[in-house]
Amino acid sequence: MKGAVLVAIAATIGNFLQGWDNATIAGAIVYITDEFALGSSVEGLVVAMSLIGATVITTCSGAVSDWIGRRPMLIASSVLYFVSGLVMLWSPNVYVLCIARLLDGFGIGLAVTLVPVYISETAPSDIRGSLNTLPQFLGSGGMFLSYCMVFGMSLLASPSWRVMLGVLSVLSLIYFVLTVFYLPESPRWLVSKGRMLEAKKVLQMLRGTEDVSGEMALLVEGLGFGGDTTIEEYIIGAADDLDGQEAADKDRIRLYGPEEGLSWVAKPVTGRQGSIVSLVSRQGSMATQNVPLMDPLVTLFGSVHENFPEAGSTRGSMLFSNFGSMFSTADHPRGKTEQWDEESLHREGEDYASGGDSDDNLHSPLISRQTTSMEKDMVPPPPSHGSVLSMRRNSSLMQGTGETVGSTGIGGGWQLAWKWSERQGEDGKKEGGFQRVYLHQEGVPGSRRGSILSLPGGDVPAEGEFIQAAALVSQPALYSKSLIDKHPVGPAMVHPSATASKGPIWAALLEPGVKHALFVGIGIQFLQQFSGINGVLYYTPQILEDAGVSVLLSDLGLSTTSASFLISGFTTLLMLPCIAIAMKLMDIAGRRTLLLSTLPVLIVSLILLVIANLVSLSSVLEAAISTTCVVVYFCVFVMAYGPIPNILCSEIFPTRVRGLCIAICALAYWISDIIVTYSLPVLLDSIGLAGIFGLYAIVCVISLVFIYLKVPETKGMPLEVIIEFFSVGARQIAAAKNE
Repeated sequence: MKGAVLVAIAATIGNFLQGWDNATIAGAIVYITDEFALGSSVEGLVVAMSLIGATVITTCSGAVSDWIGRRPMLIASSVLYFVSGLVMLWSPNVYVLCIARLLDGFGIGLAVTLVPVYISETAPSDIRGSLNTLPQFLGSGGMFLSYCMVFGMSLLASPSWRVMLGVLSVLSLIYFVLTVFYLPESPRWLVSKGRMLEAKKVLQMLRGTEDVSGEMALLVEGLGFGGDTTIEEYIIGAADDLDGQEAADKDRIRLYGPEEGLSWVAKPVTGRQGSIVSLVSRQGSMATQNVPLMDPLVTLFGSVHENFPEAGSTRGSMLFSNFGSMFSTADHPRGKTEQWDEESLHREGEDYASGGDSDDNLHSPLISRQTTSMEKDMVPPPPSHGSVLSMRRNSSLMQGTGETVGSTGIGGGWQLAWKWSERQGEDGKKEGGFQRVYLHQEGVPGSRRGSILSLPGGDVPAEGEFIQAAALVSQPALYSKSLIDKHPVGPAMVHPSATASKGPIWAALLEPGVKHALFVGIGIQFLQQFSGINGVLYYTPQILEDAGVSVLLSDLGLSTTSASFLISGFTTLLMLPCIAIAMKLMDIAGRRTLLLSTLPVLIVSLILLVIANLVSLSSVLEAAISTTCVVVYFCVFVMAYGPIPNILCSEIFPTRVRGLCIAICALAYWISDIIVTYSLPVLLDSIGLAGIFGLYAIVCVISLVFIYLKVPETKGMPLEVIIEFFSVGARQIAAAKNE
């Protein structure tokens, strides 16, 4: 995971610069106002110009990033940071300063919008949440260092706000060098454009392994969305075990994995296919289905995490990998398969290309040849004792590496597979095609001869055991129906370049799953901003000054302005360990749990702040309570409500329109940010500090209700699986409305 972590850190330098700029303008605006004699409206405009710039650039950044890539947009962000810093250093008047702030906003908008997308598309699903919390951590780190600089300069006889703002250009050079010479392009974006060679090389660098065939197949399948996805359940095991379950031959199917010769023998569990109830925990989530206004999607995602507890993800990968090794079709006579594999190896030696190094010349499939429809009815022989021992000797699990066998896993304990389905056509001939299957072990594995978990080592299922698995089944992304008569041999038959979109797919926004995801993303972005965090950050020194913070530091001989800067810097310093805790919990407790746990603390701190400002107290006590409440508000906010909206928005949209959709959510973010920031000085003059925080408390209560009813838990799940769940959930909601 080292490659993915380093790339994520490099990308989040853009967020570090955003945090630096936020704190710098919060300190510099005090001196800017004095020099140019600004009124409260113009003062708010100077601060808000960067937000206006971010809003303007966001309207097109997503669509452009889906067109030309994530990396060029991050490079453009670093250039805009650099230019704006130079112009702010020079600014002779407030008009030039506003133009510089506008350019600065362009850089901020690109970074804030696209860094979460970039990290989500490059990070492994098991640590995606932690890496996507890095922007919050580095942003707060930038704020702390900036406040240290501003505090130090405030002690000078004549502090220069131009130097404060101009330092940004120096720091942006580091960001520029990293984006140009170190950051690779997103592998998911490369696959969406048919650039398979580059995607494979990037994945190998990010994962630190040569074998990325399973994840490559997953990225290709992620190009398809909005299909008729169904939820099914399978009992997976050896042929004799399924016979013991009285499975008829016609009920048995074979699931093919992306690894050469890999398959599982499975029996569908009838009676519950296509129903959300099929994945709902028999004990926990069933109760939430009766909650009024509860989104079925929330229940669906919750049931997945209840059925697959912590450490279950790795266990599921182990079990599936070993089942695949034991029930492999490699024991069958291979015939053409050997010839195909030789061809695949030959092409791999030529970087998957024929006649040159262009991806457009690729003709071999993305995965090894699978068993044909004629072979699918062949029952694999039961594994011999020797084969099991051989598998145990060669398994990396037995070598203590903790890795799964081969490349069947796609993250979070999920497995990618395909199945061949046939039906009788109108002309009496059989028609068929591959279907994509996302598998996950459901609950505790069962056995007539003992639990898998009770075996020595717990990694190899004994003869006669089976696994109960939940499955999301839909059409594969790149399967061509025109190839059915040509004896199809695998699901990935068409190269992505043949179907890759040259621009954003606007019609995809009308797909039910995408519309539902947009509702969740836009809603949580609006509510986050109207909880007031960015407005408070921009004006922290003035808010603390109005709260009487200078009383607390009077013995230090500091001016009111310097005292407010010092408290602001101390507050941002306290944020860092809080964000570090959030990074640890993001992929363990989960996004939804963190939000529901921290929002009540925000509400209580805001209510206490209101009370402290309404009740007559001594100046010292009032200042102490107000300062404590502001500090608690900041620290708790950055643990969850700060980073999670951007994390969620980067996870819930399909690859081909992810940039476009997250730009729409970011537009909601910036518009609400402008409203909050621009109105804050006016609100301070009209309703005071107590009134402002009273409004924020009301918004936090609304946020708590919205998140409980509408926001699902996405921890540890591959992006492609999350998208399919949204599609299923949206159709379930539509069906419920039609009943």
